[in-house]
Amino acid sequence: MRPSSGPAASLSLLLLLGVLLAVPGAASPASSAPAAAAAKKGAESVTLVGSGWGHGRGMSQYGAQNRARNHGQSAEQILDFYYPGTRTTKVAGAMRVLITADTTSSVMVKHRSGLKVRSVKNGRTWNLKRKGARLWMLTARGNKTRLWYRTAKKRWIKVRDLPGEAEFKVTSGAIRLYVPGGWREYRGKLRSAVPDSGGGRDTVNVVGLNNYLRGVVPAEVPAGWHPQAVRAQSVAARTYAVFARTDRKRRYHDLCDTTACQVYRGVAVEHPAADAAIRATTGQIRTYAGKPAFTQFSSSNGGWTLAGSQPYLVAREDPFDRWAGNPNQQWRVVLSDDAIEKEFPGIGDFVRLELTKDPTSGRVRSVTVVGTEKSAAPLSGDAFRVRFGLRSTMFDLG
Repeated sequence: MRPSSGPAASLSLLLLLGVLLAVPGAASPASSAPAAAAAKKGAESVTLVGSGWGHGRGMSQYGAQNRARNHGQSAEQILDFYYPGTRTTKVAGAMRVLITADTTSSVMVKHRSGLKVRSVKNGRTWNLKRKGARLWMLTARGNKTRLWYRTAKKRWIKVRDLPGEAEFKVTSGAIRLYVPGGWREYRGKLRSAVPDSGGGRDTVNVVGLNNYLRGVVPAEVPAGWHPQAVRAQSVAARTYAVFARTDRKRRYHDLCDTTACQVYRGVAVEHPAADAAIRATTGQIRTYAGKPAFTQFSSSNGGWTLAGSQPYLVAREDPFDRWAGNPNQQWRVVLSDDAIEKEFPGIGDFVRLELTKDPTSGRVRSVTVVGTEKSAAPLSGDAFRVRFGLRSTMFDLG
């Protein structure tokens, strides 16, 4: 399960439906369940007022920033609150990250000094110093990997077949990888990997934990935030990655590079302030009962964390999430009748929404769409949020 979009992503994310208007003030309080708009036929729209952004489990990134910046809390104190019962320990190793932007079946990189190719099967390595080479490429050749280079005249020339999977590597610095639409730089190794499903090839970045985090942390939170908040994010992101690494369901990669896992953008987002936070927490992760914790996080929890699948992902009030520096403190969305009727074509004309809410936190548990012909089957609050692009399940009828 993804950790949810971070603040950096939330600055550019648009709502799928409705009109988003900024509204000052505190988060909308919880209301009794079920709550309903005044019933009328042919309602033209419904207004939802909410707070928070994301699933709300684990750490609130804006809550962490408030705790560090305005209340002097350390990264350790922040993590203790959001993951109660977990402990700090140290790990090492590398991550295998699926590069989803490379939708081709080859791995194409630009030539640079120190570039090498390695057979994953037997460990044999070759220096790539071919005169006139501009690009290098790995392609599948049955159970082997074929190495090519391209000349200045744009001719591809076969070099050799390598046993099993193969990967490009450098002694230092980064490798520039071609993905449809442009070039991206990554540290570590770029592997032509055989998917678990078999057939074809995927591009997998094999990279050390700290270098991996250099491409994650600034993509999840602004690097210029308070250092203790960025350190807390570094530990949470490292723990999330190591938790994924222990999942043996996948054999050829540990996690992906999108919000379905946690955002990883390689060298492009590296920042000195984030690098400092990552170095200061080198190897640190959170564990529970001796195992890596599932350290989910989201941009903002709206003032209440949501219980998750683990004992340390608990539902509790988080007053530090509600502060003036949090742009998700309150939001408003107007959903038109046309948009609702398009999603629920059998209801006739839209009449109203009926919300069933948690009486403590105010989060929406289920939503029933009522029409002139019939009511749609209830949706969970989270399913409704996803369907209409809402920021969170912490919303009410405005």
